[in-house]
Amino acid sequence: MPRSRKSKPRASGKRPQGGDETESLGVDQAAAAAAAEESTPSSPQCKGISCPGSDEASRIQDNNEAGASEAPPSNESSDTDNLSKVAQFLEHFLLYKYKKKQPILKEDMLKIIGEYYKDKFPDILKKAAERIGTIFALDVKEVDSSNHLYDLVSQLKLPNNGRVIAGRGFPKTGLLMNVLGMIFIKGNRATEEEIWELLNPMRICPGRKHCIYGEPRKLITKDFVRLQYLEYRQVPDSDPPRYEFLWGRKAHAELKKMKMLEFLAKINDTVPSAFSGYYEEA
Repeated sequence: MPRSRKSKPRASGKRPQGGDETESLGVDQAAAAAAAEESTPSSPQCKGISCPGSDEASRIQDNNEAGASEAPPSNESSDTDNLSKVAQFLEHFLLYKYKKKQPILKEDMLKIIGEYYKDKFPDILKKAAERIGTIFALDVKEVDSSNHLYDLVSQLKLPNNGRVIAGRGFPKTGLLMNVLGMIFIKGNRATEEEIWELLNPMRICPGRKHCIYGEPRKLITKDFVRLQYLEYRQVPDSDPPRYEFLWGRKAHAELKKMKMLEFLAKINDTVPSAFSGYYEEA
């Protein structure tokens, strides 16, 4: 990937020419926090992050038999609202299964959404999958069609299916994709100060444990670098020393420019062509 700097696109929502870049690249923290693992008193969180724990996940699991919907909506508007709510409910269920490394069966998902929404399962699953893809950079895939078995698969080949460290927990792929996207729109290199400035609105702060990503400074400057998805080096001739990030070898190998643009477009609720200068290059 060329390392020439370009002017920064300012895509935000469906208005790609307006808004602040720090907002446009944000992970949807409300949904992420709703599915996040429990926080502990000994692990300080960035202000504003709420991490409901296993109690909420257990309630989702306990509702397997009852389903997400107990009564049909009364009009078209409430029907749309309820579909979104059911999709979010299914999203949390899928993430809970992922975190616990439990199999995801279609029959369980149908129980979650309820009998009333059974015929709308494909649309509901699509909505849930789109949000999971945007927030966590995971794809919802049917891995066994005969048994209708699904799995959440990392969009990059990070160890442990995106978790980085072996064991249970949530994927780190979404954060990595955001950092790679920030580097991309900064002209294929971004200073450490720029990275933290852009992550701060997402309540991702160096030195503070995040309920999904753990200690983000270690994750970004050590783990992702060790895995060769990021390159972390001193800015040439900087005094005092300053550091910058570039794409690592594996990022170049696994991630095409157009795929990066598609990811940026999704989190901005726009289209890849909105990033005009980069779209032409891709």
